[in-house]
Amino acid sequence: MKKFFILLVLSILCGSASWAQKIGYTDMEFITSKMPEYQLAQTEMKKFSEKWAKEIQDKFSEIDRMQRAYMAEEILLTEDLKRKRQNEIKEKELEAGEYNSKIFGMEGLLFQKKKELMKPVLEKVQRAVTKVCSQRRLDFMFDKSSDVGMLYTNPKHDYSDYVMEELGIDTKAKAVAGDKVGKAEQPPVPAPTENSPKQKSTNSKLK
Repeated sequence: MKKFFILLVLSILCGSASWAQKIGYTDMEFITSKMPEYQLAQTEMKKFSEKWAKEIQDKFSEIDRMQRAYMAEEILLTEDLKRKRQNEIKEKELEAGEYNSKIFGMEGLLFQKKKELMKPVLEKVQRAVTKVCSQRRLDFMFDKSSDVGMLYTNPKHDYSDYVMEELGIDTKAKAVAGDKVGKAEQPPVPAPTENSPKQKSTNSKLK
């Protein structure tokens, strides 16, 4: 979907009679593969992943041992002992499942560790991208190796305010949106009527 959107944007821009913007693209997958910092982060990630995977495997191996021991002794156990052993196995299974989710689930420890290790690498790459775009006077930079799409955009081509005005949304909300993360969304400002001054202002800007 993101790639489709990018192609749509490019087709619109390239088809414009007043085309004057400069665009470029990079292959971030190739670039990062050549960075020692990225390789080091990948090595560290592999260590953590293998360590946690072994811990989880050990937990399930213990459960398997408990189940086999129970099956071998079941005929000799009283009903109370059977229930006790079954509950112990279920508790171990629950514990192992929760630990697996804690490590490898969405927003789990492995995901958090990856963010921590990759953050300095990505920040370094972003600084390089911004510098190259500034030096080469590029307005847009795309990444052809992922769905991320935009790596850099020149703020002068941001028409969000105009679109928000056309939709009847308070443009001031855009400036403070970052300060309202986690708070309840404010109701949108009603769309201006056809004869309102605000609508006329918008139309004049878009011409």
